[in-house]
Amino acid sequence: MPAIQRSEFALALNQVAAERGVDPKVVLETVENAILAAYRKDHPGIEVENFRAVLDPNSGEAKIFEDDKDVTPPGFGRIAAQTAKQVILQKIREKEKEAILADYKVKIGSIITGTVLRFAGPNIIVDIGKTEAIFPQSEQIQNEKYHPNQRLSFYLLGIREGIKGNEIVVSRVSNGLLEGLFKREVPEVSQGSVVIKDIAREAGSRSKVAVVATQSGIDPVGSCVGQKGVRIQAVLAEFSGIEKIDIVQWSEDQKMYITNALSPAKDIKVEIKDKDKVAFVYVPEEQLSLAIGKEGQNVRLASKLTTYRIEIEGKKTPKTEAILKDETSEESQVAEEQEKTEEKIKGQKSKVKTTTKN
Repeated sequence: MPAIQRSEFALALNQVAAERGVDPKVVLETVENAILAAYRKDHPGIEVENFRAVLDPNSGEAKIFEDDKDVTPPGFGRIAAQTAKQVILQKIREKEKEAILADYKVKIGSIITGTVLRFAGPNIIVDIGKTEAIFPQSEQIQNEKYHPNQRLSFYLLGIREGIKGNEIVVSRVSNGLLEGLFKREVPEVSQGSVVIKDIAREAGSRSKVAVVATQSGIDPVGSCVGQKGVRIQAVLAEFSGIEKIDIVQWSEDQKMYITNALSPAKDIKVEIKDKDKVAFVYVPEEQLSLAIGKEGQNVRLASKLTTYRIEIEGKKTPKTEAILKDETSEESQVAEEQEKTEEKIKGQKSKVKTTTKN
């Protein structure tokens, strides 16, 4: 069987379609519709339903048929060729973008690496490989500094309709970024032997991550921290050290879970009202500042993590009471001595007055 000789048109069409991941049949069909539209523009008033355009996939020759009759006007080939070129280029761009969006659509909810390209007002345009993504101001960490050519990890938030069509949106404030980083740095998390149950985060400041082991013999907190803290340090490095991360043990026992969530405070007593989702926490006075945290951040994050409203109250420990008792005793002794001194001085003054009278 003799080999079929393909024209330059067919070779070019198939090569471009293969490189861009576009089906040649889809392009040809689109070109035929565009050629028919061009013919209708030159012949207003025709019934389009009765006409069709046919494009030879090998030679690129275009013809117009009315029903089964060839009604291609003289010189229409040049118009058809120009139209075909424009449509092919447009279709390739559209299909390429659709293919890229479809590729990233399945990656929504994962982390990707991107490079800061440029600033577009309050938003930032990020190069994520095959295309660009938008990094909105609302998804930026407010105390984090960004500059061109900076490589960062991003959470692929989703695809939304923008001014210029669909656009990929990335985030640095999403809890998903933190979860994705732990999956990347901690094999036990990526394999499922350690599960991240809850995350409470104030991006750029502090986060609490609750973890639990699904297999016996595994320390979930230790796994996430790593030997000498190497794993948690890798996660912290993604935020240049501006965000602190507490890893806490998740528990079905809500009292224990709340106690763990309030770390680094210790010696905590918890009473809960499940109906009102309120936890009353009693903390030694020397641990009170740790439990509350700077500007109430520790208790606020613990509340988000456990979904309980936490009421904290300081309590005196035996050690504290002993110190206070000693202080009170010392104060009483000083007051007593001072009183004796004052009485002695008064006695001396009285004696002086009596002598003077005599």
